[in-house]
Amino acid sequence: MNYGKYKFEQAKKEKESRKNQKAVEIKEIRVTPNIGDHDFEFKSRNARSFLESGNKVRITLRFRGRELNNMKAGEDILNRFIEDLSDISTVEKKPFLEGKTLFIILAKKV
Repeated sequence: MNYGKYKFEQAKKEKESRKNQKAVEIKEIRVTPNIGDHDFEFKSRNARSFLESGNKVRITLRFRGRELNNMKAGEDILNRFIEDLSDISTVEKKPFLEGKTLFIILAKKV
């Protein structure tokens, strides 16, 4: 067999397999500890649409100033997101604090 032909066939197969792959993006939603009900519902709907389209969602809760004293309120909001989106998503990363920011990452259920 011709080596050049073999290399061409391999390159063709690789190109075809790359064409069928979809890179998973991480979409970010930012909220604050004192988010209103309507804002929460709006952000939740956006997160649901991101998850349905196959992306992962990172929900970022940013504390400013004295808000850091009330960490429980921030964790409650993130748990509310988890509960609201539990029918379509799983928690990939539990709430964790990094500096003044709490994060969770949600992925679509398989």
